[in-house]
Amino acid sequence: MSVLPAVTVVGGGLAGCEAAWQLAEAGVSVVLYEMRPAKPTPAHHSNRLAELVCSNSLRSDNPENAVGLLKREMEALGSLILACARAHRLPAGDALAVDREGFARAVTQAVEQHPRISVLRQEVTELPAPPAIVATGPLTSEALHQALERLLGEGSLSFFDAIAPVVA
Repeated sequence: MSVLPAVTVVGGGLAGCEAAWQLAEAGVSVVLYEMRPAKPTPAHHSNRLAELVCSNSLRSDNPENAVGLLKREMEALGSLILACARAHRLPAGDALAVDREGFARAVTQAVEQHPRISVLRQEVTELPAPPAIVATGPLTSEALHQALERLLGEGSLSFFDAIAPVVA
């Protein structure tokens, strides 16, 4: 039986935490890098993983549309993000809105306590060796952004970051 190599995941946001969780649950060792608190961002207010910085809404929870259906598919696969979101849900009609602090605290605790996930709080400035996932989103550090542009070409990176109100 061959041993799978550890996977490096860069970025402790929603996508990075979910990727790390899914890999770890499948028996793969994961090293998850999150640059905060060593390198803060202007948008984050805590050092927790999966901190929602723009809105507390994870959009529609209605399974009759694509966003809601995707949530059901993720839940069927054991999504950490959705389990924590459901545990910290706030009333918001058809939307899945969460208590941001409770949600981030729950994700952080689950990830940090998983026996197959090692969390390293340091900036990644170059692309890691494969196998790796880069899930840094719009708050990618300048050094890693430059490394990605060297690989992909200048101007090839685009981030969509919807600034939405907090649902109260």
